[in-house]
Amino acid sequence: MFEVYEKISEVFDLVVSYLILLIELVGIVVLVIAVVMAVVGLIKRKPHTRLKLAEGIALALEFKMGGELLRTVIVREWSELLILGAIILLRAALAFLIQWEIKIERKNGNMPDVVLHDIKTPLTNDLPKENKDKKQ
Repeated sequence: MFEVYEKISEVFDLVVSYLILLIELVGIVVLVIAVVMAVVGLIKRKPHTRLKLAEGIALALEFKMGGELLRTVIVREWSELLILGAIILLRAALAFLIQWEIKIERKNGNMPDVVLHDIKTPLTNDLPKENKDKKQ
C-alpha cells in the first residue's frame, strides 16, 4: 500500500513540476513580447508605450506568481515554504506597485476614452461617464 502511495506521490510531483514550468514559461513569453512591443513602440514613437509595457510586466508577474503558488503544493519543508512565501510576497508587492503606477499614469495622461478602454486593467474602474451610466 505504501508503495502505491509513493508512486502516486511521484507522479503528482512530476505533473505539478511540469505545470509550474509551463505557467512560468507563459510568464516569460508575455514579458518578452511586452518588451519587444515596447521597443517597437519607442522606435515608432507610439503614445502610451510606457503604460503598455507596465501592463505586460504586470501580467507576466501574475503568471510567475501563479507558478509560485502552485509550487507550494509540492514543498516538503518549512524552510522552503518560508522562502517561497517571501518570493510570493515580493512579487505581489511588485504587482501592486506596477498596477498603482498604471492607475496614476492613466489618470495623469491625456488619453482619449477609446485608448483607455483598449488598455484597461481589472484594477482600474475609470470608465467614461457614458459607459458608467449605461452599466447602472
